[in-house]
Amino acid sequence: MRHFDNLYRNSRIQILAGTDEAGRGPLAGPVVAAAVVFAPETFIPNVNDSKKLSAKQREELYPYIIEKCLDFSVTIISNIVIDRINILQASLMAMKKSINKLKVTPDLILIDGNKSFEHKIPTLPIIKGDSKSFSIAAASIIAKVTRDKLMLKLNEKHPEYLWSKNKGYPTKEHINAIKLFGLTEFHRRSFVKNIIDSSFDLKFTDTSDVA
Repeated sequence: MRHFDNLYRNSRIQILAGTDEAGRGPLAGPVVAAAVVFAPETFIPNVNDSKKLSAKQREELYPYIIEKCLDFSVTIISNIVIDRINILQASLMAMKKSINKLKVTPDLILIDGNKSFEHKIPTLPIIKGDSKSFSIAAASIIAKVTRDKLMLKLNEKHPEYLWSKNKGYPTKEHINAIKLFGLTEFHRRSFVKNIIDSSFDLKFTDTSDVA
């Protein structure tokens, strides 16, 4: 993965920033983005797309990424904003804000996915970038670990929705809790409306999405 990033380094481009988000699919909670900058020679074994790692692996890698990177930042966009501007725009906003928080200015921004945001620094969207780019993968881990911790905190306020387990994704247990208890202030109204009809004819998430 480091070799993938190095393909973009040349005499004009040395410092790369990778950015990614976590939490596009859940029914509840924020979307979280991170941006990470590494020195060209830095490598951390086992860094990969956060979805391909277990929670334990992500949590073990998190402090190493923080220690080894030149800089990193995190941005949290609430469910209220998601409902107002939609999840794509909220995700792009979170990634752009994360880039803008960096104290180390990159020469190129690598973005996970096929969409970009306007920026004075050149940007490059990379489809499945979190499984190709070392810096994007590291950002995906930081974003995922941060969001999971947030959902554990929210679970303390609303334990009946089992967010400690499902992290806000539309699992059967989560949907059943919505049917029994209604919506909280942390639910994404636009998502619930899109997934649940008046008779609660549901499409549940693949449980692998919430690992």
